[in-house]
Amino acid sequence: MKPACLNTLLLPLLFGAAVAFGAPPATKKAPEGEGPPPPETKAVDILKASSAKLAAAKAMSFTAVVSYESSSRLGPPLVYTSKSDVTMQRPNKLKVVTLGDGPATEFYYDGKVVMAYAPAEDLVAVADAPATVDETLAAVYTSAAIYYPFEDVIVTDWYKDIAAGPLTKAFYIGQSSIVGGVATDIVGYVTGDVFLQAWIGAEDKLPRRLDAVYLNDKAKLRHVLELSKWELDGAVPANAFGSAKAAAAKHIDFARPDAKAPAATPGPKAAAPKAATPKSPAAKTN
Repeated sequence: MKPACLNTLLLPLLFGAAVAFGAPPATKKAPEGEGPPPPETKAVDILKASSAKLAAAKAMSFTAVVSYESSSRLGPPLVYTSKSDVTMQRPNKLKVVTLGDGPATEFYYDGKVVMAYAPAEDLVAVADAPATVDETLAAVYTSAAIYYPFEDVIVTDWYKDIAAGPLTKAFYIGQSSIVGGVATDIVGYVTGDVFLQAWIGAEDKLPRRLDAVYLNDKAKLRHVLELSKWELDGAVPANAFGSAKAAAAKHIDFARPDAKAPAATPGPKAAAPKAATPKSPAAKTN
């Protein structure tokens, strides 16, 4: 716990930071019968510009660090973190190598098949894949519960997915020169049942950080995605989207972790065993 005198010093600094970031002033309650205000044009334009920049890239690579809170028995949440190195080439190639507070994983999609590899266990699941990255991400989520928090930035049209949420609120917060080490525009928005705060490069339009909270989550746990080491349209090695080591691993079914095991097929009816005659009452069991 900080000393009281330190808290006293921090209060004006925090207040000053809020003012510098352009914290939205309190707004009057909307008259009855009027809906919520429409998304601000400036905020929407920033999201659209970032989506267009990513959509125009034929190839991209970046590092994603994901931190997410999880409820603890004591009450305050715990934080878990994972790091993924991502390489993508449109329309049909993707590699994700993930290290985290848990088992490491590798994911390869070469336009024909997908491989999900667990290097520590040397196990791999292989399946035929659809024709595009977008379709493949949807398919592996449905069939094997594989999901990446950074999928929004590698799909064909990030803003289209935001708008389909639907996008009900969007507002401009201000600028930062801290996140990502560059000047960023900060936008808050609500799509579907998720509230997000995004830091997007003011010049390069690349997303640097996304904070998300599910509105229907009573604990209001925070999910944070930090994006760095961006490279658009760089050279990609021809063998980047496969792994000989993964292909040679022990194969398992490409299925959801919560999938039920198939029911056992009954075999031929066995003869009933003969009842044993106990030698004495003491030989019986209860």
